[in-house]
Amino acid sequence: MSGFSRRDLLRTGAAGAAAYAAGAHASPLDGARMLPAQLDKGVFAAAVAELRAVVGADWVFADADTTLPYLKSFTPDPRHEHVPSGAVAPASVEEVQAVLKVANKYKLPLWTVSTGKNMGYGCATPASSGQMILDLKRMNKIIAIDADLGTALVEPGVTYQDMHNYLVEHDLPYWIDVPTVGPIVSPLGNTLERGVGYTPYGDHFFMQCGMEVVLADGTIVRTGMGSVKNSTTWQAFKWGYGPYVDGIFTQSNFGVVTKLGFWLMPKPPAFKPFMVRHGEMADVAKIVDAMRPFRMSNLIPNVVLMMGAAYQLAMFHRREEIWDKPESVPDTVIRDFAKAKGLGMWNTYFALYGTDEIIAAVEPIVRRAFEASGGEVLTEKEMGGNLWFEHHKNLMSGQMTLEEKGIMRWRGGGMCCFAPVAPAKGAETSQQTELAQEILGKYGLDYSVAYAIGGRELHHLVFILYDKSDPDEEKKADGCIREMITRFGERGWASYRTGVNTMDLVAQQYGEANRDLNARIKQALDPNHILSPGKQGIR
Repeated sequence: MSGFSRRDLLRTGAAGAAAYAAGAHASPLDGARMLPAQLDKGVFAAAVAELRAVVGADWVFADADTTLPYLKSFTPDPRHEHVPSGAVAPASVEEVQAVLKVANKYKLPLWTVSTGKNMGYGCATPASSGQMILDLKRMNKIIAIDADLGTALVEPGVTYQDMHNYLVEHDLPYWIDVPTVGPIVSPLGNTLERGVGYTPYGDHFFMQCGMEVVLADGTIVRTGMGSVKNSTTWQAFKWGYGPYVDGIFTQSNFGVVTKLGFWLMPKPPAFKPFMVRHGEMADVAKIVDAMRPFRMSNLIPNVVLMMGAAYQLAMFHRREEIWDKPESVPDTVIRDFAKAKGLGMWNTYFALYGTDEIIAAVEPIVRRAFEASGGEVLTEKEMGGNLWFEHHKNLMSGQMTLEEKGIMRWRGGGMCCFAPVAPAKGAETSQQTELAQEILGKYGLDYSVAYAIGGRELHHLVFILYDKSDPDEEKKADGCIREMITRFGERGWASYRTGVNTMDLVAQQYGEANRDLNARIKQALDPNHILSPGKQGIR
């Protein structure tokens, strides 16, 4: 391996890449690209020429300079295993079909993205080097909004900001449920990754209704009621007739989803956000056990975020403001700084929705439970204007915010997310917290975490924040997330989602029978293996 790092390649563009290629690196690097291993330069050039004939020369990116934006990622890649060969951006379903025809002809692997903003999981970079990015950003039409039913049908390039603007412009009484960086993210892309938001419509795949999928051979399939001639219920009824297949096109590489239907949340008559502040790291079990009955009964109807203080501080502060030593920031230092900002070691955000009468009836019940757990129950009366409270109030009411992007500046632009799932039980939450702190401490990294509490499960979202410009830190981050996946998996806590750098590792934890089934479906639907090879470990 040459001493010329991927960081240098990103900084110096084509000239730097040429120097890298001239070094000891033996891979088929061509500028800021990694060519497909099975294609020589001449065959690749022929494929690029045909793609340009399909979408136009301006929408094929296959040289060093134009490919550079697709290399941007916050996740660690110390071995340069996630470098694309280029990108192609079709503008219509017909162009997608034509691109797939070219890819089948040349056995050109395509890595599909909607907007490429899958932060913490690899952005637009592929699971293996040499894949050409199939960038669907130009397909950005809001096809239909049914104002009576509150349903939407959109293309991949539509963002949550686009949807929000549409609802405001047309004065429609609905909210968009957004992930943490919603304005730049695609509802289609986030739903296919089974991402979540923070209103009562926070389970995005559950709120999905109907897809249009282009299979590898160009066949167009509409799921659910969409396959019925003259159907008016495509976005109203999820299940259709016969096997329900929508799920196999999420977190997979079985087709290219070109349209997605989903449900919008009716704007409630009243909405009241809350924050519960707990002062000690050890309080985590009490919080989960107090919250679980309310989520199971739906008295608290939204996805609840239980935010660790270090993560909260990273949104608006840099590490050097708090701690100037290489080892993990001690809990005592985090606690003192957080307290000065009105935060506890755990800050739990939820909301009540409905009418004023409903909220007034439920609030005392919730207050008693959380006060019994040792928490301070706070509202806008006490916390109005607090940066963190206002941020979560916006998330829980479907407003646009990009403030959580700030965490990437905590230590120098590097971030990858480890997302194991566990039952919503306090004892297991404590065990997860202890194990995560142990592993992060071994690598000198900080425990920056959010727990998302669903009905019966919780997602332990551990954000590994490191200095992306430092090769040693990148190696540490890579080693850390691999150890976390392995050791948590040994305890039965596997990830529900992971970055391109660890997809095979996580897939192994789900067993050979599961992997074999996925491989058999893959072989049937994509025999030339052109669609996103290696996504979720499916090959």
